[in-house]
Amino acid sequence: MTSDPAKGEPYDRIKRTMESIAGRVRKEANSLSRTEVNSFVTEIITTHEGGYRIFLLGEGRSGLVARSFAMRLMHLGFDVYVFGEVVTPAVRENDLVIAVSGTGETGPVNETTRIAKRHGARIAAVTSNAGSALGKLAEQVITIRGRTEADEVSFLERQVTGVSISLTPLGTLFEINVMVFLDSVIA
Repeated sequence: MTSDPAKGEPYDRIKRTMESIAGRVRKEANSLSRTEVNSFVTEIITTHEGGYRIFLLGEGRSGLVARSFAMRLMHLGFDVYVFGEVVTPAVRENDLVIAVSGTGETGPVNETTRIAKRHGARIAAVTSNAGSALGKLAEQVITIRGRTEADEVSFLERQVTGVSISLTPLGTLFEINVMVFLDSVIA
């Protein structure tokens, strides 16, 4: 593999990118809402202590982050499931659904959230867009920045048509920030 001297070797580009991402995560940590964070953690603990279950939900990379958080909660002894898995039971009244969506407009996430809410589940949204459809469905909203604007094309449409979005730090920053945030909740 040859490197382009004008652009620097891969090591330099990767190191600069990692430093940029770390700076953006630090900036996001400083902008978190104390009220949102405290309410979110209280909701998780109250759900667990009340003997209710926690369900995680997301599509694409947000779904991977949600699954990771579910696994971490399971390791702590929480009764937790991921929507879409074959062993996921039906949601019941007072269960907690945590939906992760950068835009807050992901069709399958919002539809599943609406159904769960109709069946009495409490909803917590982790999104960049508190005013989104998902944000409006939720009793608890954690605002995690990352996307500079809502994607014009939904995740499902991008998957079906093969349209890709940028893999630059801004394209993945929401998921990185959410992963760091949720791992910090566990810690």
